[in-house]
Formats: sequence, structure tokens, C-alpha cells
Amino acid sequence: MNLADQVRLAGVVGAGGGGFPTHVKLAAKADTVIANGAECEPLLHKDAVVMERHAADLVRGLQLAMDAVGARDGVIGIKGKKKHAVEAVSDACQGTPVRVQLLGDYYPAGDEYDLVFNVTGRLIPPGGIPINVGVVVNNVETFVNIAAAEQGRPVTRKMITVAGAVGSPVTLQVPIGISYRDCIAAAGGLTTDDPVLCLGGLMMGKTTDDLDTPVTKTDTGVVILPRTHHVMERKLKPNKVQARIGKSACDQCRYCTEYCPRFLLGYAVEPHQVMRSLAFTATGADYYNQWAAMCCSCGLCTLYSCPEELFPKEACDDAKAEMRRQSIKWTGPMNPKPHPMHDGRRVPIKTLTRKLHVEAFDLPAPFAQAELASSHLVLPLKQSAGTACVAKVKPGERVGAGQVLGEPAPNALGAVLHAPAEGRVRELTEQRIVLER
Repeated sequence: MNLADQVRLAGVVGAGGGGFPTHVKLAAKADTVIANGAECEPLLHKDAVVMERHAADLVRGLQLAMDAVGARDGVIGIKGKKKHAVEAVSDACQGTPVRVQLLGDYYPAGDEYDLVFNVTGRLIPPGGIPINVGVVVNNVETFVNIAAAEQGRPVTRKMITVAGAVGSPVTLQVPIGISYRDCIAAAGGLTTDDPVLCLGGLMMGKTTDDLDTPVTKTDTGVVILPRTHHVMERKLKPNKVQARIGKSACDQCRYCTEYCPRFLLGYAVEPHQVMRSLAFTATGADYYNQWAAMCCSCGLCTLYSCPEELFPKEACDDAKAEMRRQSIKWTGPMNPKPHPMHDGRRVPIKTLTRKLHVEAFDLPAPFAQAELASSHLVLPLKQSAGTACVAKVKPGERVGAGQVLGEPAPNALGAVLHAPAEGRVRELTEQRIVLER
């Protein structure tokens, strides 16, 4: 059995938030494999902990991936400020063809387009993916899971950071399916009476006030803030309100475009033009929507660049959704060339943290060895890009730790789901399995 098959059977997906099934990437051919340890989201530290605690497995997984795709170069990208992670990974690279590349402390250094350019000097074609330039990129935790898969161990646990308005910010390794309520308890509990959870970080994460939301394979952590915090007040505005504000107030200053990391790499991303579509929805919307096609949804335009605190990122999200609905493909320039101010306009994380008004929450989140007790685990049947799993168990059935609970339909893109612990299937729907421990 080759590595791609082992990884598929183990249910490995992108562990940095994207959730793309990893076995597909390992079936390709590439000359370079990059481990993404940039970890740009303010307040989150799970990638640093993975690198500090599992450096040998990371390097082993990267080497396995290199062999699988035929790559000669293996690179681990880490921000220079993560000194303990740099030291651990550098030691693990000794005697291997894998090297460490230090990254600057700016946002979003972990964007695949930016990372591939910094490591290889290659620009991914507009609308393309790293393999188009001979590169495979995975999150550092994904490579640890590749090493485990090669030894027959499936993905049943996840490293996450719990930060923000909690007693003691912490990084935990927890079973998938456990609730954020239990994770927050392990972080000393809440320090606000009206919490909002930002799953995946303040910049690109999704908000919810449901503490019982389960941890999935793609989660990187959670930042909890009071509902009255300015960032949360902005994020919680309904989409129609965001659009209405933008339609009435955008003065086309271009700051959203001039700070856009993809624009600075030379791609035709111009959020200020997308904002025009809010005013010209009857004429020209198709044209203006095109300027969102290469947007990576990093959120920098909305939460940092715009002097009027409008919502260009959300306008770009809507534009991309409309393009997908109408099957509109990118027809713009295909020859990106980095902007002369590419390096000079990068946004330091400290500056971003200050802009977000979360300096008081910018604290270490050290790893804590904790076995969280929970009476049940809630396991969504869709935890990756592609389709949801088809359940392979029945209500009332007893299952063992590591047993297959669901699989994608034949020839469908998806990832196998395994039981994180032994227990009984208490509930089964088309969306989830509830496992009683």
C-alpha cells in the first residue's frame, strides 16, 4: 500500500483550517514540499506547540511526503519569533534533506501564495494552487498526521489553542468531537458573561455563541471575546447591514486594495472595485465581482486597512459566491508581478493586534497535558473539503477507538471519519454521529 492510500484510510485532512483531503496531494508529482508553520492568526499558538512537541514526527512526515511526490526539496516555514519551535525543528532536521526557512512576523505569512513565493520565488498562476508550480503545501500538524498514518494510526485527536476571555489561555490536544465548552473549562473557564466564540481566529474565523460546538479535524483553536468587544460587534453585523453601510459610505480611497497581500504579490485583487458593486448591482456587478476572484479572505482589508471600518472582505466573499453561482470564471490578467511596495506594506502582527484592540488578551498559551472528561462526542460527518461521509455504523452500535464511523461515497472527494474513543452510537443523522462514551 502506498503512502497516499495509507493517508486516505487514516482520514488525514488539512489541519490548518482548509481541510483538503491530504491523500489527493500525495498522489501528485512535485519538486518541493513545504510545511506551513507560519501561524498568523493573533492569539493562536497551536502550530508552535505542534512543532515544539512533535518536531521529529513533523520532519518524518515531510520526508514521507517528499518520497511520495518525488520532491528533492523539503522546507519548514516558521516565523523567526517562535524561537522554541525553530530550535526543536532545526534539531530534528539535522542529517535530513529538510531545511528550515524563517519567516517575518507579518500577516498573512501563511497564505499559500505568499509562502510559496517566499520559499521558491514562484508565483502560483491566478486561480491556481501550489501544485501548478510544482509545490505541495500542508500545515505542520498535517505532516505529523501523515507520519502517524504511515504507522496505521488514524486522525482522532486535534491540537487547538483556547485564548481570549478565559482564565488561563492554553493549548490542548483533544479528541475530535469534544465540545468547546469542555475545552474552555480546561482553560480556567470564561471571564465574560456574554461570550462569542471565534473559531479559527479573529481574522478568518467564524463566530458562534454555541459553547457546545464540537472540535473538528480542521480546527486550529478558538478566541473568545465579550459580545461588546468592538471586533465582535463588527463581525456580528448582519450581511445586509454590512453591505448597506458599504454602499453608503465607501469613498473609494483604495486602502483596502493597497494593503491587500495578494494585490501586493501582483494579482488582480482590488477590493475597492468590488465595493463599487454594492452601488452598481444593476449594472456592472459581473465586472466588479471579477476583482474578488483571487481574494484569500484574510480579512486584512476589513479589520485593518479600511479607515471607515467598512466590510470589503465580506463584499469579496459575496462576489466570489455570486461568481460560483453563475459559473463565472476569471478572465483577467494571468501574469502576476510583485508590487514595488510588496515588502514595505506588510502588516506586523503586533500592529494588527493593537488595531484589533486585543493586546490585553495577547498572552502565551502553553501546552497542558489534560484528558478532558466528556459524556459524549459530537462528530460531524463532514469534516473536510468535498462531500460528507456516509455512516458505517448504526444507532445503538458499540464501537471501538479508531473504528471507521463513516466514509465518503466511492470516487467522491472526502475523508474517512474514525471514532476518537470507544463508546455507543447514541444518535445518527445525515449530519452527525453522537458517540456516548
